[in-house]
Amino acid sequence: MADHQRIHPVHDPEAQKPTIPLVTRDSSRSDKGDPAHHYPPHQRTIPVAYSRPPKKRSCLGRCLCWTLCLLLLQIIVIGILAAIIYFAFDPKIPKYSVDSMRITQFTSNNDNSLSASFNVNITARNPNKKIGIYYEGGSRLRVYYSGQQLCEGSLPKFYQGHRNTTLLSLNLNGQTQDAAGLLAGLQAQQQTGSIPLNLRARVPVRIRLGKLKLMKWKFLVRCRVVVDSLSTENNIRIRNSSCKFRFRL
Repeated sequence: MADHQRIHPVHDPEAQKPTIPLVTRDSSRSDKGDPAHHYPPHQRTIPVAYSRPPKKRSCLGRCLCWTLCLLLLQIIVIGILAAIIYFAFDPKIPKYSVDSMRITQFTSNNDNSLSASFNVNITARNPNKKIGIYYEGGSRLRVYYSGQQLCEGSLPKFYQGHRNTTLLSLNLNGQTQDAAGLLAGLQAQQQTGSIPLNLRARVPVRIRLGKLKLMKWKFLVRCRVVVDSLSTENNIRIRNSSCKFRFRL
């Protein structure tokens, strides 16, 4: 029998040589076959946002806040005091009236000026049980016709006690320049038998609550008086009289 043929692998020394890569792992091949440098991928930088520190209150803001607080506190205190005074003393508004008027002089001068002298009787009433009124110096009482001042005077200094009625006899004097138009209007108005006059008084006073004497106030009194004539020869009759009162610091 023919011997069985055996195939034995042939050892090839060239096949066992290690294969060396032509391009390293960290490099890449260009289009021309040359290895190209490998650049790291671009990384996006994200800006870091820092939190701002809280703003400090300005000095002006603090001063404004304190001012408003003090003003509010003052209003509250005044309101409490006003409530105490109202319930403890039961204040009432003083009342005034023009009772009579007499003209001692009302003449036209050669220089077209007008000289006038009035005597006015005014009644002042204090209806309060526990409040007194000190009438201070520096008061002014004026008489107007059609917006022009005719004469002026003042009230005396006196104290008006509780529930007191005081009659004041006041002398008023004045001189009006360029009164030709004023006299013509007065003569025409006198034919109707109704002449409107305005009396305005500004009186500084101090209020007394029990034994406490408060700060100075100003009484403002306005009276509208309608008389039948402005003649020194006839008795003047008051047709209508009404007074309004208010006060302020």
